[in-house]
Amino acid sequence: MKKQWWHGKTAYQIYPKSFCDSNGDGIGDLQGIISKLDYLKELGADILWLSPIYVSPLADQGYDIADYYRIDPRFGTMEDMDELIAEAKKRDMYILMDLVVNHCSDEHEWFKKACEDPDGKYGKYFYIETVKDGKLPCNWRSYFGGPVWDRLPGHEDKYYLHVFHKKQPDLNWENPELREEIYTMINWWLDKGLAGFRIDAIINIKKALPFKDYPADREDGLTSVQNMLHEAKGVGEFLGEMRDRTFLPHNAFTVGEVFNEKEEELPDFIGDNGYFSSMYDFEENIFGRSHQGWHKDTPITPDDYRNCVFRTQKKIGDIGFISNIIENHDEPRGVSRYIPEGDADDASKKMLATLYFLVRGLPWIYQGQEIGMENAPVRSIEEVDDISSIDEYKVALAAGVSEKEALHLVERYGRDNARTPFQWNDGNAAGFTDGTPWIRVNPNYTAINLESQRHDPDSVYNYYRKLIILRKNPLYSETLIYGELIPYLENEHNVMAYFRRSPGQTILVIANFQKERRTLPLPSPVKNVLLSNLPLEAASYTGTAVSLEGYQAAVLEI
Repeated sequence: MKKQWWHGKTAYQIYPKSFCDSNGDGIGDLQGIISKLDYLKELGADILWLSPIYVSPLADQGYDIADYYRIDPRFGTMEDMDELIAEAKKRDMYILMDLVVNHCSDEHEWFKKACEDPDGKYGKYFYIETVKDGKLPCNWRSYFGGPVWDRLPGHEDKYYLHVFHKKQPDLNWENPELREEIYTMINWWLDKGLAGFRIDAIINIKKALPFKDYPADREDGLTSVQNMLHEAKGVGEFLGEMRDRTFLPHNAFTVGEVFNEKEEELPDFIGDNGYFSSMYDFEENIFGRSHQGWHKDTPITPDDYRNCVFRTQKKIGDIGFISNIIENHDEPRGVSRYIPEGDADDASKKMLATLYFLVRGLPWIYQGQEIGMENAPVRSIEEVDDISSIDEYKVALAAGVSEKEALHLVERYGRDNARTPFQWNDGNAAGFTDGTPWIRVNPNYTAINLESQRHDPDSVYNYYRKLIILRKNPLYSETLIYGELIPYLENEHNVMAYFRRSPGQTILVIANFQKERRTLPLPSPVKNVLLSNLPLEAASYTGTAVSLEGYQAAVLEI
C-alpha cells in the first residue's frame, strides 16, 4: 500500500443544517460553518465533509438534488462556499462535498424535461418503462418503503424507477451521455478547489437488467432491492471511468459509501489504483439488520461489535485504508448504539472512542460525537422528521408492535438522532441558533454541551483531542497509522483488545467493555502508559496483568 497525504489526518463530518446557524432562521448554514473553523482546527480535524448543500426540495434532506451547480439559499451562496474553501485552506484543512449521483430530484431540470418527452434525450437519463395492465416492471421495494416504481407525471402508462424516495428518480448510468454530464459537474467542483467527495449510495448505480421479480420477503409482496444488487455485475466499469475522468487528474480524496462489495473486489475499490481513496466500514453498522424491519433487528453486543471490527481489519489487511466510524448522518448516535443501554457515561464514551479511533484506517468524527451526544427521546411520531423512521414505525405497527415499542425503535435506530442540533452550550436552542431550530433539540443539551467540556481536561471533548494528538505524535504515528493490527484476547467476553505493531514498537489497546472491574493478562510488561480514559490510579499493572475498572480503556506501549 502506497502512503498517501491523508493517511495521518482526522476527518470530520458536518451536517450543515444542524451544525451552526449564523442568521437566526433556525437552519445551519455555510457562514455558521466558517465561524466554527477555528474550533474544528482546535479539535484536530483536517478533512471536513459537508452533507449536501445543493439546491433541493429536501424530501430526503438534500440527498435529492435539483441543481448540482448551485448552493441552496437556505445554506448561503456560492460566494460563501468559495469563502469556506479559502478559509479552510488557510488552516491546512480540506473540504469534501457529498456526491449524490445515483439519483437526483424530481425537481431537477433533467427530470422535468423527461416528463415532457419520455422518449427524448432526457427521458434516457432515467429508467422509464411503459406499464401494461398495471403490472410493474419488477417487485423491488424502495429503501423508504413501497414499490420502486411511480407513475411518470403527465403519463398514465409510463413509470419511472426510484430505489429511494419517489422524489429521487434514479439516473440511468447505462447512458454514456448522462455519465458525461456527471463527469463535467464533478470536474467543475474540483476545479473550484474542492479536495474531493464523499460518494453516496454508489453501488446502486448498477442495476441487474433486464428488470425482474425476486421472491417476496414481506407480506407486501415486494422484495428488498439488495436482492437485485447481489446479482448486479459491472459497476466497476462505471466507477473506474469516473475515477479516471475526474478524481485521478485532480489527485482528489474520495471515500465511498459502499455496501455489498465482494471481498475479492476490495483491491479494485480501495487498492493503490482503486476507484476510491477509501470506503467506510459498515460491518458493525449493518450487524443484526433484518429485511423485515427494525422490529426484527438484533441489538449489537460488545462481543458482536469487537468481532465486526476485527472482521473488517482482517479482510482489508494491507490492501488499502478503510474509513472508521461509529456514527454518521444516517445512523443513531454511536454511544447509544454500541454501549449497552443505560451504561452510556463519560467513561464508556471515551472507551468506545479509543477502540474505534486507533484501529488501522482513517478515523472519522461525526459532529457532536466529540462531546458525546446521545440519541434523543421521542414522545410522538409527529415530532419525527426522518422519512425512513416514519416508514419503519408504520412497518412495526403493521407487524403488531405496540405504539410505545415502535417509538422506542425510532429512538434507538432513527436518523433524527444524528440530526438534532449541535449542542454548543446550555443557552437557547443549545447555542445552535438565535431563532427556532428546524428540528427539536435533544433535551439533554444542558448537561452535554461543548461549552461545559471545552476547558474541562477530563471531558469527552478533550479526550478526543488527546486521541488525535496521540495518533499524530511522531513517536507513535508510524505504528498507529501504518502498524499491523493484531487482535488480542479475541474470545474473552466483554473485552476488546488489539496490538498495533511496527518494527521496534508494539502498542496494546485494551478495554473492559462492561461495568464490572476485571483483571486481564498482559503479554509483556508495560513500558509506558500512553493514554487512559480513567485516572491512572484506576488501573493497576503488574508484569503479567492489568486490572481495569468498568469501561476502562488503556493504550499501552509494551
